[in-house]
Amino acid sequence: MDKIESNTEEKIFNAATEIFITKGFDGARMQDIADFAGINKAALHYYYRSKKRLFDAVFEKIANQILSRLVFVLDENLTLEEKIKYFFREHISFLQNNPTLPTFVVNELNRNPEKIKKFIQKINLKELGSKLENQHKEELENYNITKETIPMLIVSIAALCVFPFVDRVLIESVMKEIGYNFDDYMVKRKEHLSDFVIKAILK
Repeated sequence: MDKIESNTEEKIFNAATEIFITKGFDGARMQDIADFAGINKAALHYYYRSKKRLFDAVFEKIANQILSRLVFVLDENLTLEEKIKYFFREHISFLQNNPTLPTFVVNELNRNPEKIKKFIQKINLKELGSKLENQHKEELENYNITKETIPMLIVSIAALCVFPFVDRVLIESVMKEIGYNFDDYMVKRKEHLSDFVIKAILK
């Protein structure tokens, strides 16, 4: 693939990402993507023969971006508390930079339930739980966290991060009513959630 083709494919992919996130699979049209990329529709079909194929490529990339935020969990040099703090700090920052991603992912998983299975398989909670158990055996015992409750803890932590972005309109309205700016609130929420979860598991 030469440089021109590479640049064209990148433009298509970036345009498709923007259109799909904004309009979802059903609302997006190939013509919208071609227009956004600044190419004709025939060129778009040359690279991606169908909207589904292009969408699957975009969704796969987004899913991998989200899952890449979990890599730090495997770092043996961090304590469990440090990993919890790191997750809230980095994951919320990522969502602040990509605020429409959670809603996009939830909507598309509901639209295509088969993707839920693949998405969960990518996370591999069983393997993640096993690694945490091996790395933090003594800490987990002190916190009263068992092998069976590790997945519950992981899902709860993720949900605490994601919910304000999935239902941002409601949360932002409530925050405005009590004098909070949503972005300022999310910055403070990083530290608040870390302390909240750590105190909760210490009980």
